[in-house]
Amino acid sequence: MGMEISNVDNLLSQMRAAVAASQGNALSAPQSAGAAGGVNFANVLKSSLDGVNQMQRESESMQKGFILGDDKVSLSDTMIAMQKSEIAFQTAVQVRNKFVAAYNDIMNMQV
Repeated sequence: MGMEISNVDNLLSQMRAAVAASQGNALSAPQSAGAAGGVNFANVLKSSLDGVNQMQRESESMQKGFILGDDKVSLSDTMIAMQKSEIAFQTAVQVRNKFVAAYNDIMNMQV
């Protein structure tokens, strides 16, 4: 039973690290884009969405491999990949929501 608890603790620490890393990346992206000055917003948005898409494809691939019994794919790695893709997707949704809210605020301003 001690071995199972340490495996769960290890998985939880990896998941927390993934959450912290994704939040750190989400917060540092606008700063790096602003520092570059000439960064095209559409390119940054597209590359971010491509990254989310890639994470989701990798997660799906790992899920299929685990279900089919591939020895190279562990349950913990599969769960971590699923959580990373979920966090990335939720971050993209929140960014979209903020963008739409800002657009609506601008459109409702009286000139």
